[in-house]
Parts: sequence; structure tokens; C-alpha cells
Amino acid sequence: MAMVSEFLGQLSLNETGEIKYPTVVPVVNFDPDKDAARIETAIKTKGVDEQTIIDILTKRTYSQRRDIAFAYERKTKKDMISALKGALSGSLESVILGLMKSTAQFDATEIKGSMKGLGTDEETLIELLCSRSNSELVQIKSVYKDLFKKELHKDVAGDTSGNFAKLLLALVQTKRDEPSSVVDYGKIDEDARALYEAGVKIKGTDVATWISIMSERSVPHLQKVFQKYRSYSPYDMQESIVKEVKGDLQKSFLVLVQCIENKQLYFAKKLNEAMKSSGAKEKIVTRIIVSRCEVDLQKICSEFKSAFGKSLQETIEGHTKGDYQKALLSLCGPAA
Repeated sequence: MAMVSEFLGQLSLNETGEIKYPTVVPVVNFDPDKDAARIETAIKTKGVDEQTIIDILTKRTYSQRRDIAFAYERKTKKDMISALKGALSGSLESVILGLMKSTAQFDATEIKGSMKGLGTDEETLIELLCSRSNSELVQIKSVYKDLFKKELHKDVAGDTSGNFAKLLLALVQTKRDEPSSVVDYGKIDEDARALYEAGVKIKGTDVATWISIMSERSVPHLQKVFQKYRSYSPYDMQESIVKEVKGDLQKSFLVLVQCIENKQLYFAKKLNEAMKSSGAKEKIVTRIIVSRCEVDLQKICSEFKSAFGKSLQETIEGHTKGDYQKALLSLCGPAA
């Protein structure tokens, strides 16, 4: 019974009633003044006490971290984020400063970074816009405007082109239906047939039909549409995408379909891919773990274990080191 109540304690609902599977949950008996004093001491220590900073900030939620920052400023008359920036460096700094943003602020900043300067980091842009739920995108758009004084859709339009731009802009419009308790089998059949007739059945691809169905229908509806699609097409939806479209448009549709089918498995695969070489593609690993630790990282960990036969924590231990590794492991929590 203790195990069940412990697991239920990890579950929470976000504003739209979606179930969340966070690994970082509010700490009980929270004392922001005490935490702020400990962080001040850790920063002042000769050589910096990184372990204390990790222990506190990776085990508090964003709202608790924000309270610590206010308490720190009251106590020291200094900005805690600036102090952390001055005390830390490298990959650990990226994790800790990422944690000082809300999930939507972190995502908005990463999106902005992917479109900065010459060239676009399409991989990051695709991951963030194609994997976020409608409610997450609504928050990201609002925060993006607050932070950068620009509309997200205008920046995306200015940085992308063609059907790739049309797909991303359709997602940014956040017109996706809310899930319904009523299953409309007629509509499922109609959409499955429309996807087939817009792609595999004809020469060329009616991309506009694919975009409207995949960006406007609810996720549970689309899961059933993709299953029904197999009764019309000799290929599944992902195979059809590979056959029909190329380049960034193909990558975007694939991420979108993978996230509709099983978002946490998509992130698990992405983490595994980022840690395949001798080191790790730290930017990707940091982005996923920091952005999902208060959303669904617990479920990502379980999908990782099922898919690859070893825990995400073991994989992190094998491909990262030092304080960066300690921070990631603390955010992931104990291996199940």
C-alpha cells in the first residue's frame, strides 16, 4: 500500500487536467530562507560547493526555486541567478540555470536559441514544436511574447519556408481539438482514408490535408486514426511519411507521429541516441531532462528501461561525468 500511495504522490494534474509523471515534486517542510542561506554559503565557499547547490535546486520544483531566489535576494541584496552564473560553469551551469526558468520559459528560450543568428537549428525547433501538447504551446507562445517582445509565429515564419513552415505554423496556431470522451468511429475512418488518399494512393502528396488532420485532431483520436490507417495502406503512418516527403518536413511529421503514438518513448529514444557515442550530446540530454523533469520524466525513464533493457540512470552514468552527471541523476531520481 505504501508503494501505491508513493506512486500516486508522484502523479499530479496540470492546468488542463492531463496526468503528469514528474520526477521533481514539491519538497515537504520547505523552508526557502534556509535553502537560500545554504546556497549563499555554497557560492561563497572557496572553490564553490557544487554538491549543495545540486542537492537543493534539483530537488525543488520551479515555484520553490523561485521562492528560494526571492529569499536569497532579500538576504543578500543580490540576484541569485547572477550569483549562480558567476559561481558555476560548463554543463552544470546549463542545467542549474535551466532549472531557474519555468518549463514554458525554458522551452521558449530554447526555441529562440534555435532561430538565432545565421542558420536555424532545425532539429531543436522540430523537437520543441512537434513534441509539445496544445496547452504547452499556448503557454510557450505567451511566455515567448513576454520574454522577446515578438510573436512566436512571426519568428517561425521568418526562419522557415515551404511546407515545413506551414506544418510548424499550423502547430503554433494551437487549433488542436481537446480529447473527447465520445469516440467518433466514422470520423476516425474518414481521417484515416483521407491520409491514405492524400499520400500513398496518389502520385505526389497532398501535404495540406496531412497538416490539417495532424495539427487539428486530438491526440487520442489520431492514435486511433493511425491504427485504422493500416486497413487502407500497405505501410504504417511513419513508413508512409518516409516514402512521401523529404528533408525537414519528413523529420517534423515523423516527430509529430512518434509523439502522438508515444511521446515518452520518443524522448527515451532521443536520449539513447544522444548518449550512443563515447560522450554525450549534452545539449540534447540537458534540454530533455530539464524540460521534462516536472512533466513526464518518470514515464520517460520507464519507457527507456523497457526499450533498451537498462535504466536511463545507468546510461547517464556511463556517458557523463562529474557534477553534471550528479545533477542529471538527481533530476531523474532513483532507477525503478
